[in-house]
Amino acid sequence: MQSLRELETFVAIAEEGSLTAAARRLGRSLQAVSRGLQTLESAVGATLVVRTTRTSQLSEAGQRFYARVKAALADLEIARTELAEDAKRLAGKLRVNAPTLFGPAYVVPLLAEFLQRHPGLSATVELEDGFSDPAASGADVTLRIGATPDSRLVARKLADVRRVAFASTSYLAAHGHPQAPEDLASHACVVRTGVAHPYRWAFRARTGEERVVTVSGRFESEHVAAVNAAVAGGLGIGLATFWQIREAVEADRVRIVLPEYEPAPLPLFALWLRTRRMPARTRLLIDFLAARLAGERL
Repeated sequence: MQSLRELETFVAIAEEGSLTAAARRLGRSLQAVSRGLQTLESAVGATLVVRTTRTSQLSEAGQRFYARVKAALADLEIARTELAEDAKRLAGKLRVNAPTLFGPAYVVPLLAEFLQRHPGLSATVELEDGFSDPAASGADVTLRIGATPDSRLVARKLADVRRVAFASTSYLAAHGHPQAPEDLASHACVVRTGVAHPYRWAFRARTGEERVVTVSGRFESEHVAAVNAAVAGGLGIGLATFWQIREAVEADRVRIVLPEYEPAPLPLFALWLRTRRMPARTRLLIDFLAARLAGERL
């Protein structure tokens, strides 16, 4: 069994994208981080990280290993915190801010489970899609999908969120399946406005090559639920995070198109204000969310 230090080193490299950034995050020397990775790779008998002069990317084996190790370390952190808090019952109110669709689908069920474990706690949840300043909202934890806009905040990545192009079975029966991203220029597309470059869709091939296409269509909205409903209603091809349409895909109401090309995944972050001492209830909630979401197909 590998030491916890080596596994933590590997997770930091995976999440930071380079050995230098991982060393900075861990407060260790670059040489120590490099040695830890070499020791781990030698022990497991596989190359986990493909290193270049500028970046460090996970190999296929490394991606599988990361998913397992990330969840295991999060569970271990929960166990440590629960033991530390055993003699001191958690109490107080948690204030959580989450996206309007992701919150009810994932955050609220997990928060309910967390409150069942800790009967001395209560919670209030605010749902909104725009960025909310925790200093103004009073949120202990803010969950957001995508880039973090405020350097005052501490950010912890909880998971990667897959994005796909999809269309209804009726639309595909009438108009055919696109074979490459460039084909979308001749299809009706359902566009989500209110985001950067809404008509410019970027896809990444499995080889890493990026393909960009300009799209248009007869329906657009800044609301995610409206876009997904319009696609399901046959108005064209849209983009969505996979978790939003998984049930419709499994029921064959919609289908993923361009499976060989997908937009880059989005990071799911837990955000909170930088303070001298985080309350135990907040720290434990973030650890709990990280452990549970690490195994989800988002």
